[in-house]
Amino acid sequence: MDCGKAGSASRGRLKVEFRHLGRMAVLTPAGELDHHTADLLRELLDSCVEEGALRVVVDCAQLEFCDSTGLNVLLGARLKAEAAGGAVHLAAMGPVVARVFEITGAGAVFSIHDTLDAALAD
Repeated sequence: MDCGKAGSASRGRLKVEFRHLGRMAVLTPAGELDHHTADLLRELLDSCVEEGALRVVVDCAQLEFCDSTGLNVLLGARLKAEAAGGAVHLAAMGPVVARVFEITGAGAVFSIHDTLDAALAD
């Protein structure tokens, strides 16, 4: 899945829109990120990092649910991005998704922004 352009992909209850802005990629998952759908986001995140995006912003505004599999996809992407000299930023988490990060403590290892605009400006 080429993150070097704008597009979208879907699998089950998850649709992901993506666009490349210079050395930054923005991914917007919508729906449920879980065991059945996580591979779609993993593939897109990996592609962004492999294609040289130094900053990957995941806009969580339309994400309705995230389980431990989804959380692990985001954590894995963070590690890959940092190993390549980049970073993963999360933006606009709703209460249900934010709770997963709060309970697990995973929020401490990400740059989390209240809005997509804040993530893009950081």
